[in-house]
Amino acid sequence: MTERGLGIDHSTVYRWVQHYAPELEKRCRPHLQQTSDSWRVDETYIKVKGKWKYLYRAVDSSGNTIDFMLSARAR
Repeated sequence: MTERGLGIDHSTVYRWVQHYAPELEKRCRPHLQQTSDSWRVDETYIKVKGKWKYLYRAVDSSGNTIDFMLSARAR
């Protein structure tokens, strides 16, 4: 916030989080996908537009991709 010229105390931000988090959860919860309790992360080295990249995928026990990340560097 300081980068944008706003001087806000950390306790104010904390109160905002406490106030708005339940509403945010209520609105987001219906849109979340169900996942199982077991998941794995897979790392693959692939070529994208002629350059090698690292592809990381989080996969559940059914083989469904939960999330992914494409990176130029290994993590």
